Amino acid sequence: MKIKFCGAAESVTGSCHLISGEGFKILLDCGQFQGSKAQEAMNYSDFPFNPADIDFVVLSHAHIDHCGRIPLLVKRGFRGKIYCTDATADLVQVMLRDSGYIHEKEAEWKNRKAERAGRPFVEPLYTVSDAEYSLRYLAPVMYDQLVEANGKVKLVFNDAGHILGSAICEIWAEEGGKVTKLVFTGDIGAADRPILRNPKQIKKADYVIMESTYGDRAHGPNAAAITRLKDIVLNTARRGGTVVIPSFAVGRTQELIFEFNRLYESGTAVRHELDNIIFYVDSPMATAATDIFRRNAQVFDEETKNYILEGDNPLDFRNLRFTRTSEESRALNSDGRPKVIISASGMCDAGRIRHHLKHHLWNKNSSIVFVGYQARGTLGRALLDGIESVSLFGEEIQVNAEIHNLEGFSGHADRDGLLDWVSGLRQAPAQIFLVHGEQQAKEALAASIRLAFGYEAHVVTEMSEFDMDKGEVMTRAELMESFAGREQLESMRRKLADVHGRLERILYNTHLAFSDGLPPERVLQISDAVAALERDTINLGSAVTSENMATAGQP
Repeated sequence: MKIKFCGAAESVTGSCHLISGEGFKILLDCGQFQGSKAQEAMNYSDFPFNPADIDFVVLSHAHIDHCGRIPLLVKRGFRGKIYCTDATADLVQVMLRDSGYIHEKEAEWKNRKAERAGRPFVEPLYTVSDAEYSLRYLAPVMYDQLVEANGKVKLVFNDAGHILGSAICEIWAEEGGKVTKLVFTGDIGAADRPILRNPKQIKKADYVIMESTYGDRAHGPNAAAITRLKDIVLNTARRGGTVVIPSFAVGRTQELIFEFNRLYESGTAVRHELDNIIFYVDSPMATAATDIFRRNAQVFDEETKNYILEGDNPLDFRNLRFTRTSEESRALNSDGRPKVIISASGMCDAGRIRHHLKHHLWNKNSSIVFVGYQARGTLGRALLDGIESVSLFGEEIQVNAEIHNLEGFSGHADRDGLLDWVSGLRQAPAQIFLVHGEQQAKEALAASIRLAFGYEAHVVTEMSEFDMDKGEVMTRAELMESFAGREQLESMRRKLADVHGRLERILYNTHLAFSDGLPPERVLQISDAVAALERDTINLGSAVTSENMATAGQP
C-alpha cells in the first residue's frame, strides 16, 4: 500500500493525498491551492493521477483548500462517491457553487483585458454548472457511523472541532489479508471553543496523516483574544473609525457572531457602547453558511445547546445585520457611523473584503483585525508583515489603519493542541506524516512529537510517495525519474534552461521599459512574456507527472 502526497505538501493549501493498494484507490480531500499567483496557477495543472481511476473521495471538511478542486476532479473523469459528514455536504453545496461563480467572474475579467490586448481567452477552472454537477456524487454520513466503502475499505468520521461537519477520518484498508489503519486528521480544531465540540482523540493508528498549520507556536488563551477584540472595537468606534474583519465565511464568521452576542449581553456599560455600533456580515456565502449552522444544532457543544434551550439564538443579536446585495455592500463604505464589517475572504485574496480594505486601510482611525491563518503570498499575510502600501483595483492605498492579529480565534489547534491530540494515541504509529503547514511549522512540530512521545514524525516537503511495505519515501524527482526515464528528464532540464533564459530576457526588457518611461507597447510585451513564461513553467512538470505516469499505469 502507498500514500502519495499530492497537495498541502509544501504549504497550507491544496490538501490532497492518494491512498492506493490492491483493489482500491482512495483520495483524501481534493482542495484548491490558494495564496500567491504561482500557487493559484497550480490549480490548472494536471492531477498526478488519473481521476477516473479513483474509487471514492474521503472529504474531511468544506473549506475550499480541502474541497475546491472536486468539480475539476469530476470534470476530468471521477465518478465515484464523495464521503463526508452530513453537515459538510450541506456546506459544500454553498462553497462549490460560490467557488464556480468566482472562477467564472475571474475568467470574464481576464478575457475583457485579453480582448482589448489581442491576447487569447482563458477558460475558468470550472463553472457553477460544473460545481452543481459534482454535487451529485456527495455521499453524506453521520459522525461515528461505520461505512463500508467497498470490500476492501471501511471508514469512520469523527468530530474534528474545526468547522461545522469537520472530521478526523479513520480508514481501515485490507490488502493481502492484512488490515492497515490510517488516520487522516484533516484540520484539527482548537479545544474549548464555542459552538463546536472538542476534537475527538483517536487511540490507535498504524499511520497518521496530520496537519501542522500552527505546529511552531501557541495561540494564547481564547479569553484574552475576546477581551482584546472588545477593546479594539470600542476604541475604534470612539475615534470614529470602522473595524474591518477579514473572516472565513465558514467557521470564523459564526464564532465571531457568537462572541459578539455574548459581549452584547455581558454588562450594562459594554452594552451601552455596543448599542451605538452596527455589526455587519457582508458575505452572501457567510450568510448562507450561518443559516446552515442554525439547521445543524445537533452537532453543537453543550454550552451552545443550552443557549438555545434557554430561548437565546447564539447566532443573532439586535445590532447584527446581514447584507445581501452588492449595493448594500457598497453602501457600507459611504456610511460614516461606527461599525464592524465582517467580510470574506479570510486571506483577502478575493471577494468583498478587498473593497472594504480599499476604503479603510488608508484611514488611521480604522482597524483591520485578522482572526485566521494568513498564507504566504496573500494580501492578508503582506498586511501582517507590515507592508506600507498595497494596490487594490488599480489604486495605490497607504496602510495607515491599525493592523491586529488575534490568533486566539483561529479554527486550528496550536502546537499544544496538536500535541494534546497526539497524546491520545495509546501506542506508537509506524509513522506520522506532517502536511498542511509551512516548513518551519512542520519541522518544529516533528521535533516536539519526537521529544514528547518518541514517535516517528516525517516532514512532508514536496509531492512524494511513501511505500508502507518498504517503509521508504520516494521524492518528486525520484518519482519522475522512475516513471519518465532519464531521457525525458534531460529534455525537461533543457526546457527549464530555456525558461531561465527567457526570464533573463524579460528582466532585461523590464529594466529597459522602466528606463524609457514604460511606453504602453513595452508594458504589453512584458506582460505577454511573463504570462507565457508562467504557462510554460506550470506545464513542464505536468507533462511528466500526469501523461507519463498514466502511460506507465502508475497511480
